[in-house]
Amino acid sequence: MRTPLCDLTGVRHPVVQTGMGWVAGPSLVSATANAGGLGVLASATMTLEQLTDAVREVKERTGEPFGVNLRADAGDAEERVDLLIREGVKVASFALAPSQRLIGKLKDAGVVVVPSIGARRHAEKVAAWGADAVLVQGGEGGGHTGAVATTLLVPQVVDAVDIPVIAAGGFFDGRGLAAALCYGAAGVAMGTRFLLTTDSRVPDEVKQSYLRAQVGDTVVTSKVDGLPHRMLRTELTESTESQGLLRRLPQALRRAVAFKALTGMSWRQLIADGLAMRKAQQLPLHRVLLAANTPMLIKSALVEGHPEAGVLPAGQVVGMIDELPSCEKLIDTLVTEARDTLRRTSSLTP
Repeated sequence: MRTPLCDLTGVRHPVVQTGMGWVAGPSLVSATANAGGLGVLASATMTLEQLTDAVREVKERTGEPFGVNLRADAGDAEERVDLLIREGVKVASFALAPSQRLIGKLKDAGVVVVPSIGARRHAEKVAAWGADAVLVQGGEGGGHTGAVATTLLVPQVVDAVDIPVIAAGGFFDGRGLAAALCYGAAGVAMGTRFLLTTDSRVPDEVKQSYLRAQVGDTVVTSKVDGLPHRMLRTELTESTESQGLLRRLPQALRRAVAFKALTGMSWRQLIADGLAMRKAQQLPLHRVLLAANTPMLIKSALVEGHPEAGVLPAGQVVGMIDELPSCEKLIDTLVTEARDTLRRTSSLTP
């Protein structure tokens, strides 16, 4: 199943594993790449040195193309871009739109640039700046996203830009891949589905918490980090929803201190990143401070195995998932089912 996404990135199948913080490490990324998909390494929770080691570990595990997800507003974004170029990483994905200058620098070095967007106008902007493709995430997704459904957003963007569109938000099987291709997308990106594989390093007991979830067991809240974020309903999310700002800010400050210690960032760098985030997303200061919640709360759940003390990011598809395949089995099944679905659909045409 070859699409413009495959031609652009060099992968065998039009399936992308998203760069989930604390989850998308070398083992998951390399397993996805070896299975023919595009694995994307999450770098936001890594220091520059840790990212260097992670990129080199992926290269030792696979000779297939892979990507790295970057924060465009990070204080050391330029250094991370230089790292990708130096190490020969095939794809740079961005959670926020990178500057036109960064896009140009990466493209000049032969790196494929794929920003994530949540609105048609954002896709049009980055396409005009030279982005090679866009990842379009609808409201069903588990990350910071808008309220527009994937089924509405994807065709909007497909009609608006002439670069490959990757559909994200609500995908978990081959029927979804087939549907995305029918909408005009060049492939699909999945987070929760790849989190729930045997190649994911998330503790097994935490994976079981996800597998027990039903459709409707997620909630979109901005009380955790100041931005809309979809996650599983837990006692912690319920209590956070009911807390006022004055109770949440001291907790956020403590977690900011913990994140600083974990990453080795200086206070100057941490403050610079916060101010850059405020400018890029036009956030008030208290919401910038709340953003320190997310990395530590996700780490508590997905790394340390304490979901009761953290948060569990999840797309709405979590209620549709009931098994833990390997990345190889997942992608093979996905592509086979998509082919079968498209074949059955084509038989309806006289």
